[in-house]
Amino acid sequence: MSYSGNFEESQHFSDTFSAFAKELAREIAQACSAHGKHVLEIGCGKGEFLRELCRISSATGLGIDPGYRTDAGRDEEDDRVQFITDFYKPSGQFDADIILCRHTLEHIASVQKFVRSIREGIGSRTDPWVVFETPDAKRVLAEGAFWDIYYEHCSYFSPGAHARLFRAEGFDVTDLRLRYGDQYIVQYARPISTGLSRPHLDLEDDLAEMQGLAKSFPSRVRIVQDEWRERVRSASAEGKRIVVWGGGSKGVSFLTTLGLDTEISAVVDVNPYKQGKFMPGAGHRVIAPSALVAEPPDLVIVMNPIYVAEITKTLNALGLKPEISAVG
Repeated sequence: MSYSGNFEESQHFSDTFSAFAKELAREIAQACSAHGKHVLEIGCGKGEFLRELCRISSATGLGIDPGYRTDAGRDEEDDRVQFITDFYKPSGQFDADIILCRHTLEHIASVQKFVRSIREGIGSRTDPWVVFETPDAKRVLAEGAFWDIYYEHCSYFSPGAHARLFRAEGFDVTDLRLRYGDQYIVQYARPISTGLSRPHLDLEDDLAEMQGLAKSFPSRVRIVQDEWRERVRSASAEGKRIVVWGGGSKGVSFLTTLGLDTEISAVVDVNPYKQGKFMPGAGHRVIAPSALVAEPPDLVIVMNPIYVAEITKTLNALGLKPEISAVG
């Protein structure tokens, strides 16, 4: 997998996601006493979250991501925040008071080496906060959510696996939460000087449950796949116009795993930097919501149920009343 400025991952064009990101930024600012501090974000994407966190806390920030780029209409000039368009390269100690890493750990093959490099970069200090956000794999297994499994993710974590990794590498995990409709793990940790910290959070005790879910996952996911494949193909056979809402990895996995082709008329995404492009593997064109007016859909398949209310509102504003069905 090669990440570059061509990679488009931003979800901030969604009002639902943007509201969540702002709420999380306020939470981190308060929990980590971020006012006036220095924040390092590893895997900052296009920098939206880091700018928001630094703005509300009067902090300074450094974002590192090979996919960072400046785009007209998306970037806000802020002298407090700087960006490096490159991969994170451990090189001695850094002076950050808060180390932030959101939806990046799952893209890294050697997670132990990566987390260890962060601990080594902190050095003898025990005051910095380390905040990670990662998709919850326990939910994926429980729901048979095959659309949440794709090649960009090298690793998958339950809350317990996440915490065990950090405790093994010299951190005390102080808080562990499920956020965004229980889809994301948000973990707060601080470095310890010696020894290993002991598990004490309720969400950490999930190993036996994960073993059971992993064992039953193959049969469960086959049922979910068969149900969706039959539903889409039956609707297509009835002459219904079907669109998928969500041009990211979930949509790619949904289309390619089920082998859907002409059954799907188009893929919709609110991110203007995806519009006009095509879905990898499946080849469906990504269109703006407004393009649906010319060819109204009968069925809209939503790739994340948390966006149903926002999508329904958008469709209603366009004068469209299709059936809306979400995965999960």
